[in-house]
Amino acid sequence: MKITASAVSLNVDDVAASADFLTAHFGFREEMSADGFASLARDDTGMNVVFLRRGMPMLPDDQRDDHATGLILAFEVDNLEGELARLQSEGVAITMPLRSEEWGERAFQVRDPNGVIIELLDWNASSPGKTATARQG
Repeated sequence: MKITASAVSLNVDDVAASADFLTAHFGFREEMSADGFASLARDDTGMNVVFLRRGMPMLPDDQRDDHATGLILAFEVDNLEGELARLQSEGVAITMPLRSEEWGERAFQVRDPNGVIIELLDWNASSPGKTATARQG
């Protein structure tokens, strides 16, 4: 198998609200869109974020009314404190304050208008438990 692209697809009630949030506050750009659909990208993420409107008939019956819950969009960044200050200055509510975990992760979270959790994080290089750059929790 050769994977040529990747995306995370999230069902939300208001596609435009989530797309606008990622565009305005996280530097994503819209690559494709249609009624009830938006695909967003950044050159440095390695994946697209796709929003689908809940209830779309093209979704399988057992997924049609699901909502993007229990998922965290996590992005590792170079300047965590700077991003925190920037988002606060833009009026974005911080829903989990900056905290440090024993395994070396430092992170804070926000939620988009549909409740999708977005986490920005970095790693403390001196932590003995640092083994990957993905969420370990």
